[in-house]
Amino acid sequence: MVAAALDAMAGTRWGRWLGLVTAVWVQCISGNNYTFSNYSHALKTLMGLTQLQLNGLSVAKDVGKAFGLLAGLASDRVPTWLLLAIGSLEGLLGYGAQWMVVSGTVAPLPYWQMCVFLCLGGNSTTWMNTAVLVTCIRNFRRSRGPVSGLLKGYVGLSTAIFTDTCSALFADDPASFLVMLAVMPAAVCALAMVFLREGLAAGGAAAGDEEDDGRCFAAINSLAVAIALYLLAADLTGLGGGGGVVSAVFVAVLLVLLASPATVPALLAWKSWVRTRKAANSDLEEADSLPAAAAPLLLAAKAAGRTEEEEARAPGERPRLGEEHTIAQALTSLDFWLMFASFLMGVGTGLAVMNNLGQMGVAMGYVDVSLFVSMTSIWGFFGRIASGTISEHFIKTRAIPRPLWNAASQVLMAIGYIVMALAMPGSLFIGSVVVGICYGVRLAVTVPTASELFGLKYYGLIYNILILNLPLGSFLFSGLLAGLLYDAEATAVPSGGNTCVGAHCYRLVFLIMALACVVGFGLDVLLCVRTKRVYAKIHESKRLSRSAVAQRVG
Repeated sequence: MVAAALDAMAGTRWGRWLGLVTAVWVQCISGNNYTFSNYSHALKTLMGLTQLQLNGLSVAKDVGKAFGLLAGLASDRVPTWLLLAIGSLEGLLGYGAQWMVVSGTVAPLPYWQMCVFLCLGGNSTTWMNTAVLVTCIRNFRRSRGPVSGLLKGYVGLSTAIFTDTCSALFADDPASFLVMLAVMPAAVCALAMVFLREGLAAGGAAAGDEEDDGRCFAAINSLAVAIALYLLAADLTGLGGGGGVVSAVFVAVLLVLLASPATVPALLAWKSWVRTRKAANSDLEEADSLPAAAAPLLLAAKAAGRTEEEEARAPGERPRLGEEHTIAQALTSLDFWLMFASFLMGVGTGLAVMNNLGQMGVAMGYVDVSLFVSMTSIWGFFGRIASGTISEHFIKTRAIPRPLWNAASQVLMAIGYIVMALAMPGSLFIGSVVVGICYGVRLAVTVPTASELFGLKYYGLIYNILILNLPLGSFLFSGLLAGLLYDAEATAVPSGGNTCVGAHCYRLVFLIMALACVVGFGLDVLLCVRTKRVYAKIHESKRLSRSAVAQRVG
């Protein structure tokens, strides 16, 4: 009975938005996989690892995402709450085991066992991300760009949220940090299991609600920007660090800001209640006015479905881009592999920087690298949230293919790597900002692009196949490229392991990654050319939908 009531709530407009807000909270804690730099040095020292061995642990963390295929397969077969439960339990086990080692509760585990627990922690996020992305994109089919940008934006903020909260409450203690990574996601997922459900009216909002949805997205995006600016100010001023009353106030204000998106579904629920009361007093007038309003709504619904419907096909004929694809059809499409390869060049090189920021900072003479970790996270948020909204705007107004923004991010990322290779004063700060922005753009743009090109029916699995680029890119660019070239420059230390200090430690790594981004740029440009027809069709659909709304208002 309770489940039926919750499902009915999910079918309402405010229920869909409540689900989106709880999804936002899940994303706030599902970026724990990007925080390895915050405690990697403790693992390296405690276990006496070389840089190549440490990077092997980092790769193991990202290999966990390869098993995200299981989450993709399960996404069409099990309810959202079960996906969240599996993810939270895996995280509790994976990060809990790492906490026991770093805190000294148990003796350092064998290397292979640490790889297993890091893999579990990495895999936990794939279940959470699959649950929220698949459910929310199906609930907001006509706003895929804003939904993707919003959700991926909060993932970008999650690293800064974890880092700054730990700095404020626990003075950057690695053991306390790992406790947060284990416990907080489980608590938030428990809440999301109740409210995040695929709506009964999963086709999304009617055309008449699209403008109101735009205002709701703008409100939540504005709150997200306020959170990002608050975290940025805290990082630059040191406001949240050091403990004491000031740090406690900082965390309290942060929690209030994170809870503030709930005001959007609360306001929608109140408006719905008011409309229901008015309708109860004017049933006759509502019944009389319904036929007159029905025609433009039908036109809007027809417009909304233009990009979803498939043209008649002869038996055995392949679907066109923009129509529903099976997994086999998607995997035998040149466009899929263009998107896959370009995604590898962007996220693979970005992960190499994120995983090695700790050692990069030491090599360039920094004692504390938490600022750079937070900068990557916060500016990654701006890249994600802006690219989702901006790319959607230009599809509506100019029919510009969404992959164009990926191409632009590749150029900017290549410039960032060149700046870092030059090792000028402040280059690591500039590079961490640039990499954060561009990495965020890649994630936020590729997620809706995959659904627009290959459909939503098997989207959960297609998304997780693309996410294979994270472990693959981590292995190629972080595990092999960065690890081998660093060790070639490093010198052994008496306590075990090795170290390298100086700009030369990572210079060749940055130059090779800049070249990889140039290759990715070429692939993205080719994909833009091949998908122009799809985005022209989506543009026309949105234009007809706006015309229908204008007729109804008129």
